[in-house]
Amino acid sequence: MYAPNTSIIIMGHSMGGVVATSLLPSEKISSIITMSTPHTLPPARFDQRIDQLYVHNQQILLHDTTPIVSLCGGATDMMIPSESCILPSTDNSDAQNAPFRRTVFSSALEGAWTGVGHREMVWCHQVRWRVARAALELSLGLNAVGRGLILDRWLRDGHTLPPFRPDDESASLENYEALPPKVPLILKHPRGPASYLLPVPSTSRRFTLFVSQGSIPPISPQNPNSLQVSVYLCDSSAQCEALHPTTQKLIPNPIPGRVFPVPKEGSDESEGVVLFEANIPTSSSEQWVAVVLESARGEGWVAGGFSTEDVLEIDVSMLRMLFKNPVVNLTDSNALRTVVRFPNLLTHALVVYRVTPQYSDVACKDPLLPPLLMHTSHPSETHYFPLTFYPDRRILLHTHGWAPYVSSTSASSKGLDFVIYSSGSSGCSSSLSGFYLAIDWVATIGRWPTRYFTTIASWAVGIVSIILFQVFDSTENDASTSVPSPQQSLNTFCRKTIPKLLLASYVTALVPFPPEYFIGTSGNLALALLAPFFILLATGLVCTSWLVLVILMWPIAKISSLFIGRQREDIVSARRSTLVSICFISLLVFFIIPWQVAYLSCWIIHLYNTASARYDGAEPAESTPTEPVAIPLLEREGDRDEGSPQDATGRPSRRSIKDHYRLKNINHSMHLLLLMTWLLPLAAPVLVVWVRTLATAGLTTPFDGDHFFLNVAPFLVLVDFASWTSGPLFQKHHFEKYISAKWVFALVAGVAFFVGPRKTYHVFDSARIAIAILAIVRIGPKYWGAVSWTKRR
Repeated sequence: MYAPNTSIIIMGHSMGGVVATSLLPSEKISSIITMSTPHTLPPARFDQRIDQLYVHNQQILLHDTTPIVSLCGGATDMMIPSESCILPSTDNSDAQNAPFRRTVFSSALEGAWTGVGHREMVWCHQVRWRVARAALELSLGLNAVGRGLILDRWLRDGHTLPPFRPDDESASLENYEALPPKVPLILKHPRGPASYLLPVPSTSRRFTLFVSQGSIPPISPQNPNSLQVSVYLCDSSAQCEALHPTTQKLIPNPIPGRVFPVPKEGSDESEGVVLFEANIPTSSSEQWVAVVLESARGEGWVAGGFSTEDVLEIDVSMLRMLFKNPVVNLTDSNALRTVVRFPNLLTHALVVYRVTPQYSDVACKDPLLPPLLMHTSHPSETHYFPLTFYPDRRILLHTHGWAPYVSSTSASSKGLDFVIYSSGSSGCSSSLSGFYLAIDWVATIGRWPTRYFTTIASWAVGIVSIILFQVFDSTENDASTSVPSPQQSLNTFCRKTIPKLLLASYVTALVPFPPEYFIGTSGNLALALLAPFFILLATGLVCTSWLVLVILMWPIAKISSLFIGRQREDIVSARRSTLVSICFISLLVFFIIPWQVAYLSCWIIHLYNTASARYDGAEPAESTPTEPVAIPLLEREGDRDEGSPQDATGRPSRRSIKDHYRLKNINHSMHLLLLMTWLLPLAAPVLVVWVRTLATAGLTTPFDGDHFFLNVAPFLVLVDFASWTSGPLFQKHHFEKYISAKWVFALVAGVAFFVGPRKTYHVFDSARIAIAILAIVRIGPKYWGAVSWTKRR
């Protein structure tokens, strides 16, 4: 509907932002604004094509010149980890030609100052009106630089300084009021114009100024009052130059006695305070800072003064935090600015700290700016917390800068820093005397599921693969050895294997792998214990899943026994009808349905066959025979007597051999069912999306998806062969003398533990390859009827 050659603005919410970015480069797109978009890490990592799309987008984000702003919700966003919302940092060697990229957390967005939920990002008023205003003015931008300035103006978080106006570079003061040394500037309901000179002390070279609801051009609330202030640095001759700030932004001024932000309402931007901070350069002559009230009609207030660069450093380790909470006493409760640093504490998305303020007996009844804690955990992330008394409110310090499976070059994992601002002495003493710092375990543990749910699913596949490796290792060298049931395998794994696996996982977690591998913590000592914890959790889920399968198989077997009788004939090779069915399914996958649909069908069929075989008669699979059954290498004429378990020579009859193989095959099938069950979550998300597309868009929609039918072909062969074979399901061949096919499950376990958490689709790929190798090496000849499971003469 736009005229030709019209450049448009694209706004994308959630994965819509990924789609918008993938459209670049394009001359038709002037800028992109994304909201709660996971730019660096897909929330569901089950499809290789998604990963390829993200690799393509990373190159766009690093090199394309189209301005892009990413709005992030922070910890309030419960659907995506907000560390994936942070745009990758570009090369700063050429700042003028670097593409415009801004990551703005809503907790730092001027006028919002709070986290925003994933869906709420679209309709939160404090966010949407600024996005709308930026969109309206972007048409005035003639190039990428101009559009970047417009975006910076309306979507400010205070991390970038506003441009200076040329007419504010210098001034000459005539009428001014000089304040005594070390006396802060406190102006309630000021009237002007007026000028105030503050002598710069030799020991305090940092100047801090607060202007309530007014402006220090060009920063102000959207509707400022009449109070307008300028700041200059003057010498002894009263010649002044504009003082360039290190910080100039709008911060909130919470109302004492009220929750901040107001639930379901948020903050009112008109209540904001302009914060101005500057470092005074050293000079041999006397210096003054001039605070000039350009206009004032008795509205708002002004507070300013000098503070030292001293940092209140608390030496406490992460180990001590586990047993004792440090207490921080504020020596100067009237300081305008207090910097607190914990150099040895971990700053990570997996750890959340809790601050509990302490109050003295003397309280300030009418503070201009009550103590306000500003926590900047990342160059793009800032949080504000009023340190006033709220009995039921927790002050939680969290970060999204350093996180598992996300590469971060702009944030450090060591050191917890925050600043406490207050208006200083205004006729009464501050009631804040200090605070406690502790790890908030509820919030900390609550962070783990959203970042490790794919890790748990991947590691569960790894655990099942280890169990399968152990089963093959204990049975393939002796044909008379019985295959343990899944209950026995899980019991053996929990008693013998898990202690070794826990120790190995902890040692591995200490190795500084890149963040894409294992648990993604790059060898951090404090987080290494997560690996054994996830091993135990994944093992518990595997055991629980087997219990669920047992419960599910019981009614299936009872129902199937009413309609289907026992097998009446032996089948020694694949039937022609089966081969035709497999070819037909392959054609369906190739042209119409995703392979995930065929895999789900395989799982359902295998579940049905295993349930029918498991409960067909007694259940000897639950216990291991006390004496091994002798299996002859060659079947003789006398072995054909099926009237008794043994023939006249005492050898096992053909029936006893078939029963032995039947028990082994049932247990093998149950182990494979457990593996296929844990592979199902890796394929289910794509299947759900496909079904939803059909339900919402109709059958006219192209059946897009992954149509590589070889992804499911090995499972088709395996499930079909397991349903009719009366011989051994897996028989070791002579060419496995040097390397056994069982090692494919060790490969699956390695991929699941190291690569799977970041690229989950590799787990299914490795499992598919393992099943394909088994199908080719141990099933193929028997499946196609080349040889029988016994030699006859």
